[in-house]
Amino acid sequence: MIRQPIVTVLGHVDHGKTKFLDKIRGTTVAEKEAGAITQHIGATIMPIEIIKMIAGGLMEKYGFKVDLPGLLFIDTPGHAAFTSLRERGGSIADLAVLIVDLTQGVQEQTVEAINILREFKTPFIVGANKIDLIFGWGSKPGEFSKNLKEQSERGKSALDEKVYILVGKLHELGFQSERFDRCTDFTKQVPIVPMSAKTGEGMPEMLMLLAGLSQRFLRNSLSIDENEPGRGTILEVKEEKGLGKTIDVILYSGMLSVNDKIALGGKHGVIETKIRALLMPKPLHEIRTNGMDKFLNVKTVHAAVGVKIAAPNLNDALAGSPVLAVKNGNEAGIIAKEIAAVKAETNAIGPILKADTLGALEALIVLLKKETGLAPKKADVGDVTRKDIVEAAAVKECDPLKAIVLAFNVRVEDAALQESEKTGVRIFHGNVIYKIIEEYNEWANGQTQKSRNAKLCKVCLPVKIQFMRGFIFRHSKPAIIGVKVLEGKLRPGAKLINRSGVAVGRVDAMQIQGKSIEQGCKGQEIAVSVDNGVVGRNLNENDVLYGVIPRKHFQELLELHDCFNSDELELIEEIKKLQEKAAEEEGTE
Repeated sequence: MIRQPIVTVLGHVDHGKTKFLDKIRGTTVAEKEAGAITQHIGATIMPIEIIKMIAGGLMEKYGFKVDLPGLLFIDTPGHAAFTSLRERGGSIADLAVLIVDLTQGVQEQTVEAINILREFKTPFIVGANKIDLIFGWGSKPGEFSKNLKEQSERGKSALDEKVYILVGKLHELGFQSERFDRCTDFTKQVPIVPMSAKTGEGMPEMLMLLAGLSQRFLRNSLSIDENEPGRGTILEVKEEKGLGKTIDVILYSGMLSVNDKIALGGKHGVIETKIRALLMPKPLHEIRTNGMDKFLNVKTVHAAVGVKIAAPNLNDALAGSPVLAVKNGNEAGIIAKEIAAVKAETNAIGPILKADTLGALEALIVLLKKETGLAPKKADVGDVTRKDIVEAAAVKECDPLKAIVLAFNVRVEDAALQESEKTGVRIFHGNVIYKIIEEYNEWANGQTQKSRNAKLCKVCLPVKIQFMRGFIFRHSKPAIIGVKVLEGKLRPGAKLINRSGVAVGRVDAMQIQGKSIEQGCKGQEIAVSVDNGVVGRNLNENDVLYGVIPRKHFQELLELHDCFNSDELELIEEIKKLQEKAAEEEGTE
C-alpha cells in the first residue's frame, strides 16, 4: 500500500509556522468536515478527500492525479523530528514546508532549516507567509491564483518585489526557486507559494503542491507493507500522570500493537520493553494539552501515524532514537549500530559535541564538518557535564582551538561552568546550530589572529628602505637620517645591511614629524637613528638598505606567509639570497 507522506513544517520563530498548522487543521472545520481530520501525537493527518475538496480544481489544472491516502503533518515543537534518524540516516520527513515571513525575509533559523534540508537532501516548498501585510495587497481565504487576478498593479508589484528578494536569497544559499505558477521544472526549482496563515489565502495551492509533488516524485519511497513489524522514531519523552514516562513516536513503517515487544535507544544502551498501551488523541484535540481524557486507547496502529506509547522502563529513553518492533531478535543490535553511527567517542583531536536529541546531534556533526572540517572527539546526547570539560581540556595541549564544547539545546551544569573557568575551555551553546558554529568560527579566527600577531611581534619582518637625499640630521653616534620605506615594515631594533650584505647598524628609534612610532609601512618617510651608522662611511645618500632576517626566522615567516602580500614575499626571498651570498663570500675570504 501507499502511505501518506510525512511533511514537516520549519521556520524562524514568529514567521507563522504554528498559525500555518492551525490553519491546516481549521480548514476542515470551515469545510464542515471536523471529524475528517485526525490529530495524532506530534502530527495531523489530512485525508486526501479533504485535500481534493479544497484543491481538486488546482490539481486538475496542474495535471496532478493523486491516489495518496493523505498528508501527515509533523507539528512537534522544534526540529527534533526533522533531524531524527532512520536506518539509512537522514530525516523521517519525506517533504518539508519552509515558512518565511515575506515582511522579514530569511532569518537565522530559516538559514538553519535550509542548511539541514540541504544536508539531509529533503525536498521542500517555501510558504511565503503574511502576504496580507504586503502594502496594496487585499488578502482573502482561498486560492492565491484567483485572488491574484483581483489585485491592483501596485499590490502585484509589491508582492513580486518581496518574492524576488526571497528568490535572490535562496540563490545565495544554493537553491534555484520561483513562484510556483512560474516554475518550469519542479525537479530543479523550489516552488514558492505566496500565502497567509491568517486569512487562509494560498492554502489550496500549498496542499495541491504537497500532494501532487509527493505523488509524482516520492511514490516509490512511500510504498509499504502495513503488516510489517513497526519502525518509527521517538519525537519526545514525556511524563504522563498515571502512566509514568511515555514516548511520542512517529511510526513511518509497518504496524505496532499492544503487547508487542519493542527495542529503542536509551541513554545507557538499548532498552527492550513491552507496549502496555497505545494512545491516540481524540479528533482535533491539541496533543500538548494535559489530561489523559483527551486520548483514546487503541489496540493497533499502522504507518504513517503519530502515537503515544506507554511501557515499562522508559525513564532513559533517548529522543531521536529509532523504535523497532522485536520480531527477529536482532533489533537491539540494529538500534545500537544506528546510534553508534551518530555518537562518537574517539581518539580524534577535536571538540566535544552535546545535543538534546540523537537527530540534532547528527545535524550538528554534519554541519560542523561541512563548515569547519572538524571531527568530534566525542559526540553524545545530554547536558554538558564536568567530565565533558575535562575531556575537552585534554585536547588543549595538542590544539587549543579544538579544546572546546559545542552544545545544542541542552543545559550546562554548574560544575561544568566552574571547570570551564578553571581550564579555559570555551563552551559554545544555543538553540540554532549554525549560529553556534558561526560563533566558534569567529572565536577561532580571533584566536588564530592573536597567535599570528604574537608571532609577528617576535619575528624579524622583511623591510627595504632608502636613505633620502638631503635628510641628514646627525652624522654619527648615532646617525640620524631620513628614510623612505620601499617595501615591508620597519620596526625599532631592525639590523640593517646594504646591497652587499655588509652590516650598517641597528635602528634604535623612529619618528614621523617629531612623534615616536613603533612601525613604519611602505611609502612612509621616517627619521631613524642608526647606532654604529656613520654618514659618508657606511651610510650614503640614496643607499638602499635591508632588514636582517636571522636564519631561524625564515621558517616562521614561511608559516606566516598568508600575513604577507606578494611583494613582501618576494622581498623575503631577496633578503634570503642576499644574506646567503654575503655568507658565502665571507667564507671564501
